[in-house]
Amino acid sequence: MALQSYRRVLGRPGVRTSMLLMFFARLPITAMGITLTLHVVSDLGRGYGAAGLVGTATTLGSALGAPLVGRMIDRYGLRPVTAVCAAASTAYWLSAAHLPYAALLVAALPAGVLAVPAGSIARQVLAALVPAEGRRAAYSLDTVSVEMTFMIGPAVGILVSTQVSSTVALSSIGVCFALAGIALWWTNPPVRGQFETVVAHTRPPLRTWLTARLTGTLLVAVGALFVLVGMELAMLAALRESGEVTQTGVLFVVICLASLIGGLVHGAVRRSLPQLTLMLLLTLLTIPVGLFDHPWWLLALALIPSNLACAPTIAATTESVSALAPARVRGEAMGLQDSATRAGLALGSPVVGFVIDRSSAAWGFVAAGGGGLLFAVVAVVLFRWAATRAPATAGSVA
Repeated sequence: MALQSYRRVLGRPGVRTSMLLMFFARLPITAMGITLTLHVVSDLGRGYGAAGLVGTATTLGSALGAPLVGRMIDRYGLRPVTAVCAAASTAYWLSAAHLPYAALLVAALPAGVLAVPAGSIARQVLAALVPAEGRRAAYSLDTVSVEMTFMIGPAVGILVSTQVSSTVALSSIGVCFALAGIALWWTNPPVRGQFETVVAHTRPPLRTWLTARLTGTLLVAVGALFVLVGMELAMLAALRESGEVTQTGVLFVVICLASLIGGLVHGAVRRSLPQLTLMLLLTLLTIPVGLFDHPWWLLALALIPSNLACAPTIAATTESVSALAPARVRGEAMGLQDSATRAGLALGSPVVGFVIDRSSAAWGFVAAGGGGLLFAVVAVVLFRWAATRAPATAGSVA
């Protein structure tokens, strides 16, 4: 493995500072869902269904708002857009603990639309700071950073909510968004690089860059998150069926570590697997996991192979989006990738949950992998159609 690729990326001016900043900016995002759920269930006395509605409204808002916010960054720059989003996020999370349920539900959608797009900003900044030949390593490091935030954020949210109060937890998320906004304003990391040529105030029409190839790439993002959320749901159901729910935390650590290791390998090797191959591995290795759904340690071992492909699939997708989208509209393109991942999350939970409710956890793994495979097949069709239209430009992504 060529570990020099990581040294070269981290040695570029601004990369280390930006990655550290975006790591902390993502932490409150990873704690939002579980913290809000605990607040609605414990403090407001509502059920998990009611808590899920608030989470769905927030997710829907962010899916709708991500491309719009990205487009505003393309047009006006990072500072003004970040200021507006950080102010809106701070206001929502500081007030969330004091709102009745109906008001919380109504405010969740616009709060999601104006959420700080830490993920897409991180990807834009890396594309600006790192030339194309180093982006696989850069985006692999980014996915590793994401895995680490998911190990820390939800655990801290649960700890503060249960040991102190959900009011303090929700308010802390608001304070974190305020600090992240101030830090982004102060440092103002670049969203386009000096090596990229951009014609001022000239935005290419959507039809010229949202091609079949880019659409297929975004469908891979939808499918990957469909598989991942479905896999987690089936994992929880399997532990409940075997009476081993207490091992949930251990299994989450296992799958996060497997994904982290896969991401590190993907960025370090001289030649990694293509995006579509990684996606197929993720789906096909998930389907048979249900054959080994108990005891918990066997399930943990069975989940490792598919999760080794998790971070590499996401990193390869981001690399493809950054290569296919013109620099002038990169913010909007990264926002579309965020929307695609939100769509995968929104679709995966109910579909796989429906299958589990009517069969078993084992079939949940089949549904998760099978659903992702359908998205991959459609992506293949789009890639091949794009290749027949422009054979000279097709070959690096699929």
